[in-house]
Amino acid sequence: MQVKTKAIVLSALKYQEKSLIVKCFTASDGLKSYFVPSAFSAKKSNQKAAYFQPLSILEIEANHKNKGTLEHFKEVRLAFPYHSIPSDVVKSTIVIFLSEVLHHSIREEEQNRELFTFLETALLWLDNHEETANFHLILLLEITKFLGFYPDVSEIGLPFFELNEGVFSQFHALSCLSEHETVLFKKLIGLKFDSEQKIFAGTERQILLKILLNYYSVHLDGFKMPKSLEVLKEVFS
Repeated sequence: MQVKTKAIVLSALKYQEKSLIVKCFTASDGLKSYFVPSAFSAKKSNQKAAYFQPLSILEIEANHKNKGTLEHFKEVRLAFPYHSIPSDVVKSTIVIFLSEVLHHSIREEEQNRELFTFLETALLWLDNHEETANFHLILLLEITKFLGFYPDVSEIGLPFFELNEGVFSQFHALSCLSEHETVLFKKLIGLKFDSEQKIFAGTERQILLKILLNYYSVHLDGFKMPKSLEVLKEVFS
């Protein structure tokens, strides 16, 4: 089946000397994995490794056989070449980190155009804005809306957030955030990408990042902590 669609690169794994296995979240079909022969070849090609950087937004033509095997690109090009992400150390680190999280979080092999549109819009926002210190925190929280475990804010006035059920509670259990952590979490829930970036100190961002990753691990079976987490901590320290 010939398909023309946009796709966001979640991972690219080198295979043998010159090839790649690329995992994408596509607008048309959800998760798809592709075999890219000669991605590192010196020969001129429209499927060079440079296209498959973390969270690149592509326009692709592909032959989807839908047999559970690796698919193949027919044509690939960048839908939106990033202007600042490749050269900005902070932004590129954020993108590497988020690509790892998404790689372990998105499991739908079917269309989810709302999630695709959200990610595309968010990545373009990141590329076009300078104040981005809270971007990764807001994105991680917002994605839980699409993954099915966004916090229930109907009782947000209560003092503790309970991780297992994703609700606010009057009482502090072992599975609850502390009162201070809950205050920070409530602040995060109220933020948008263009909100004041200095609302959190660096240590508070570290606390929130730990909370969010723990929240993901509670609600997603087999969720793995990103290998780039320590690098991200260094960038924001």
